[in-house]
Amino acid sequence: MAELWHDAGCTFHPLSASDYLPQEQLRALQLHRLRAIVARAYDNVVLYRRHMVERGLTPDDIRSLDDIRRLPFTVKDDLRDSYPFGLFASPMSEVIRVHASSGTTGKPTVVAYTREDLDVWSGVMARTFAACGCQRGDIIQNAYGYGLFTGGLGAHYGAEALGATVIPISGGNTERQIMVLKDFGVTAVCCTPSYFLHIIECAQELGVDLRDLPLRIGVFGAEPWTDGMRQRIEPAAGIKAYDMYGLSEIIGPGVASECRAQDGLHIFEDHFYPEIIDPETREVLPDGEEGELVLTTLSKRAMPLLRYRTRDITTLYTEPCPCGRTVRRMRRVDRRSDDMFIIRGVNVYPSQVETALLQVEGTLPHYQIILTREDGLDRMTVEVEVTSEVFSDRVGAMEAVRQKLAHAIDHVLGIRVNLRLVEPNAIERSAGKARRVIDKRKL
Repeated sequence: MAELWHDAGCTFHPLSASDYLPQEQLRALQLHRLRAIVARAYDNVVLYRRHMVERGLTPDDIRSLDDIRRLPFTVKDDLRDSYPFGLFASPMSEVIRVHASSGTTGKPTVVAYTREDLDVWSGVMARTFAACGCQRGDIIQNAYGYGLFTGGLGAHYGAEALGATVIPISGGNTERQIMVLKDFGVTAVCCTPSYFLHIIECAQELGVDLRDLPLRIGVFGAEPWTDGMRQRIEPAAGIKAYDMYGLSEIIGPGVASECRAQDGLHIFEDHFYPEIIDPETREVLPDGEEGELVLTTLSKRAMPLLRYRTRDITTLYTEPCPCGRTVRRMRRVDRRSDDMFIIRGVNVYPSQVETALLQVEGTLPHYQIILTREDGLDRMTVEVEVTSEVFSDRVGAMEAVRQKLAHAIDHVLGIRVNLRLVEPNAIERSAGKARRVIDKRKL
């Protein structure tokens, strides 16, 4: 095993042993698990069996890791079309947890977990916290949202598996967040990076200097962020800020994590096999080239996914990392190959806005989404054209439409946005693809 860091900045945990497997042993484990998961998907999921039969494939045809390229891709629409339980490979009697994320039509994307799946999830999240320097005895304030969103419970069980003390504070109520950080002796915090910037600014307004607290680690994810934001966070809070990556469809948070080197995220590839493809040709690209990340779950029992197209653009690194981990690293994700964007940790598609506005009489199907960042928090403003009758009518009519539209968008997206109603033809038209999103954030 490669030399490990054992100082305060990087902690080894028994669950992390798989991070340091020799390459030959890791590849053998991956192939063993791949063959088993392909057989499980083939035997129990109609979609996969149909796609494989169409290609003349059976599970026995998967004899090497390279044979993964023969398997069908899975895309987001497969999950939507199979709503709610059509991709489950386990009977409901074995499913002990269900999570969901929003879809373009307001229907959630449903994911499921068996007891074994939850053990894996807790394990990879414990490895995430360990890679970031957390250890038994740390007090971790979990400001990710609890509920159908995977962030809160994913981080919670991982921190407990690590042996840390968890404060399940969830999101919001920033003054209370600061009070708990100060009074409970919190040593690590996890939330979205933009929200932590907001915590920093609110703490300054309250006269609380986070640098004077025991807080030393931040584990941030659920939205894109850059080294520029890290350089704002670390000196202002006196912490080391680490990025983690995950997505509900695969497992939730815990697919990959930075280590002390802060130079790419280690993919826990004993459970999640990564590929990089050209998003246009779908051809597999060699390590080191930029493309779309594709992930195959190697141990997910309730809902195995084969070659899931994440739409996230990144690169895989094979160069040795100073931390000694042998699993590959991925570059931090800063953009996607589709029109999805992330606002305050929630996946949003422009078509969701269209779905909402079409439910409200008096609006026109012309809209624009403007993303900004104010006081460290992402803001979303939706400009919507209304009919000339509504726009020229008394103020009460405009307000009634605004309230109905706000309710519809909140119902579809699950978040509140700023609304601006404008007159017909106020939004620029295009002969080609409409420019639905204007991103003014400086990521």
